[in-house]
Amino acid sequence: MKSLFSLIALLLITFYNAQGLKNFPTPKGYTKIAESKGDLDKDGKDEVVIIFDTDQKASESADNPEFKDYKRVFYILKNEDNSLKVWKKNATVLFSSGMGFYPEENTPPEISIKNNALTISQTFNTNSRHTQNYNHTFRFQNGDFYLIGSHDQFEDTCDFIFLNEINFSTGKVIVDKEYSSCNDETKAPDPFHKEFTHKLKTLIKMNDFTIGGHQFRIPGSADDLFF
Repeated sequence: MKSLFSLIALLLITFYNAQGLKNFPTPKGYTKIAESKGDLDKDGKDEVVIIFDTDQKASESADNPEFKDYKRVFYILKNEDNSLKVWKKNATVLFSSGMGFYPEENTPPEISIKNNALTISQTFNTNSRHTQNYNHTFRFQNGDFYLIGSHDQFEDTCDFIFLNEINFSTGKVIVDKEYSSCNDETKAPDPFHKEFTHKLKTLIKMNDFTIGGHQFRIPGSADDLFF
């Protein structure tokens, strides 16, 4: 019975939040680079999530005036009365289009919606040998979207693969470092693997989250885990 009341309360919150939402016209000068659909608030209707390159420059290069680096934003849209309306807007989670060592070779961010949760994936090169991949998962609960999962993988072409994975709902954390060697004559360091529990006092709201802006100490180590 308690779960039924909770579901009814969630649907009522969602209904009243949907009232008065503004229509969504594609902002002038924006370029759509990714889109996905799925039910994010358990009301049986699919929301639409769209990522855009904006027309606002994030940086410029004096060496290369043709360098294109634009801020990115994504919208979570509700379909009400056969028209898309703005439910949520976020400009903190996404890196700009010029992020990384070879930005012209970057794949666009990916969106997936599964089990009523939204995952944003971003991949880029940090230099000619290193690849960085981020997956961040958000769930709508208590009237807002909260960060519930973080997957961070940083790898070299042949020297190492570092993985940090956090489930903020359960507090389970995995830190894994695998080493190899590009040079047969060089001995690779020993691998490192640690699993532990770290519960945040309060989950982080999506619009309060910036990648790399939070950290906590890895138990038994002098290192911090950044997420």
